[in-house]
Amino acid sequence: MHRIYTTSVASVYPHYVAKAERKGRTKEEVDQIIGWLTGYDSAALQSELDRQTNFEDFFSKAPRLNPARREIKGVICGVRIEEIAEDTMREIRYLDKLVDELAKGRPMSKILRQ
Repeated sequence: MHRIYTTSVASVYPHYVAKAERKGRTKEEVDQIIGWLTGYDSAALQSELDRQTNFEDFFSKAPRLNPARREIKGVICGVRIEEIAEDTMREIRYLDKLVDELAKGRPMSKILRQ
């Protein structure tokens, strides 16, 4: 098992927000991306962050993983997302890719595959 699975989402979340904010985006947009991907609303997301939920549990207990997430393609951390065989790792990389797209200035409608 990769150690990211046991890492708390709360420990990485501030880095997602900081990356977005450095590029003129907002915490609310990061939350919107997480909500779109997982189905967590703001209160549920905050609850998971407060509980220090790890990535494996965060994705396995997500209220509603968005079926459109399969449209997320490309390379993240040197690995092509669509070639990742392990489900949890692929979900984590989907999130990483969406935050990268946000930081690169991509419009929310395109990030959310609308």
